Amino acid sequence: MDPARRKLLLGAGAAAGAAAALGACAPSGEGGPAGAGDGRRFSWKMVTSWPQNFPGLGVAARKLAERITATSGGRLSVRVFGGGELVPPFEVFDAVSRGTAEIGHSAAYYWKGKHEAAPFFCSVPFGLNAQEMNGWLWHGGGLELWRELYARFDLVPFPAGNTGVQMAGWFNREITNLADLRGLKMRIPGLGGEVMAKLGVVPVNLPGAEIFTALQSGAIDATEWVGPYNDLAFGLHRVARYCYFPGWQEPGPTLECMIHKPAWDSLPEDLKALVAACCQSINDDMLADYTAQNHRALVALRDEHKVEFRRLPDQVLAALRETSEALLVEIAGRDPFARRVYDAFDAYRREVRAWHAMSEVAFYQARG
Repeated sequence: MDPARRKLLLGAGAAAGAAAALGACAPSGEGGPAGAGDGRRFSWKMVTSWPQNFPGLGVAARKLAERITATSGGRLSVRVFGGGELVPPFEVFDAVSRGTAEIGHSAAYYWKGKHEAAPFFCSVPFGLNAQEMNGWLWHGGGLELWRELYARFDLVPFPAGNTGVQMAGWFNREITNLADLRGLKMRIPGLGGEVMAKLGVVPVNLPGAEIFTALQSGAIDATEWVGPYNDLAFGLHRVARYCYFPGWQEPGPTLECMIHKPAWDSLPEDLKALVAACCQSINDDMLADYTAQNHRALVALRDEHKVEFRRLPDQVLAALRETSEALLVEIAGRDPFARRVYDAFDAYRREVRAWHAMSEVAFYQARG
């Protein structure tokens, strides 16, 4: 482990502590180094943007809390509150920034109102997939930029989950050309919503728990959520006929663990190392969970519930891509820090695209 990697992973923790924490936080690990440190005990509240124990998203937050509690031997116990239980789903950032809760689990693209650059640390349209996001954050300078931004708000962020490529969304009408998008009321947050707005869609930002009712009542005509695993759990197939792909708007959304900086600074170094390692463990575990579960849910939706899965027309995808790229450039031009983030992100995206053309893409094509 090189020095830069160690600094990012451990938050200045010692290498020995890191090794212990990483071992303890492996998915099969139970228990862990309970006797290290200075003997102080900490009790943290975790607020999330997800329903309690919701498959994938909510479960990842719960697992993170459980692993921190268990591997610390109870020295750092974390209690989880689902979206709306302690604070509303879209107030997680403010709650942790203020210290109302010490730790939160959410998605950085919800916080574009805090800063233009925030969505880059979750997902931007036609951006990076999960594998590429991990590379950029851990080894491409992305995490350093993320922490520089969040330091303004008294927060320390960590990657803590990824769903992989999502679906474009559920629609109550067929999408055959750009004209079919105009006037459509669609639940779609973040930059994806801004792109859709430029093409005539009326974007609506709703927490996940409100999507089904809004679609059922006609308050919205379409929604993106995640993918088969989560969409089946929400029953979206019961209130929408067509499910479109690919998920141009969220190709590899990184979920975040954010920690109130004074709470983080109060931890001894071994517990900092443990929290950092548990976040990375959950980052890996959540992607593995979605990879395994999405195809099972896809079969159920297709074969049992007769959902019509359709690819977005090339004309629509081309317009979405062109509009997305223009929006990212526009954002970069509005703020100096956003420019730094965009330049770093775009340079990495171009580099990794060249490599993946000869590796991942070429392999998929060869495999058939």
